Amino acid sequence: MAREQHSGSGGTELGRFLRARRTRVTPGDVGLPVSSGVRRTPGLRREELATLAGISIDYYARLERGTETRPSPSVIDAIARVLRLEEAEHKHLRELAASADGHVTASATVPSRSLPPGTQLILESLRPNPAYVVGRTFELLAANPGGLRLFAGIEDWQGEQRNLARYVFLHPTARELWDDWDNAVRSCVAWLRGLAGIEPGAPDLALIVDELLRKSPEFVRMWDRYDVRGNTGGRHAYHHPEVGDLALGYQGMTLNGTNGQHLVVFYAEPDTRDYDAMVLLDKAARDARDRASKPSASPAQ
Repeated sequence: MAREQHSGSGGTELGRFLRARRTRVTPGDVGLPVSSGVRRTPGLRREELATLAGISIDYYARLERGTETRPSPSVIDAIARVLRLEEAEHKHLRELAASADGHVTASATVPSRSLPPGTQLILESLRPNPAYVVGRTFELLAANPGGLRLFAGIEDWQGEQRNLARYVFLHPTARELWDDWDNAVRSCVAWLRGLAGIEPGAPDLALIVDELLRKSPEFVRMWDRYDVRGNTGGRHAYHHPEVGDLALGYQGMTLNGTNGQHLVVFYAEPDTRDYDAMVLLDKAARDARDRASKPSASPAQ
């Protein structure tokens, strides 16, 4: 991808990930003495990390440079421990190691946008709960009325332009929609970064990442952090221009027989303001759809 080449850091995704995460661990985090002087290296030095992980400095340096591509599982686990990686990050490090060794190859084809049978019926049956289906790089493949209306203004975009990663960074409404926009976009970038580690040449990934690297300084800053995060559920609060403030829980699940398509469903407890707002959102979306489907009145004869 364009940014990886432009950065000039060289090496492999494994090496770049290790360098990025090493700079974020301080000596104090791992029990080393904290010097009062100024350190030229942010975070841990290579030799500090190597010593704590029980490997040679030369071996670790080769990992970062990309000239060593076959670290054992025990080495990966030791490095993950020193870097204080969370479960999803540790899993990603293992995947990067496998990819660096050539065990994982990226698909040269764009995943199908076709939905599994019955998906549209499922989306409709979930109303008034907003629900939608996204591809693995956040392309919006289908939604029920509330699911589409939740992302205020995305209806202005058509077809393949409807991508939730593009929406959160580039649509003028998005920054005001989320109560915590920073957290929403960090999750988005972390997911894409995780995919980039194991399929760096995937064409669907390159398409959206290269566009956001060109158009969004915020995306560039977050992309360079090499954060990785698993995300199948949680809660988001919104300031919606049609129904006001609402906070919804959500769950995501992979659709069987697809290449990374996810069904995402939002919910709220009945008899709460959030539930009422969710119902209003569904009604507003239904009314708008009905108005759009009505034929224009014929001029008087």
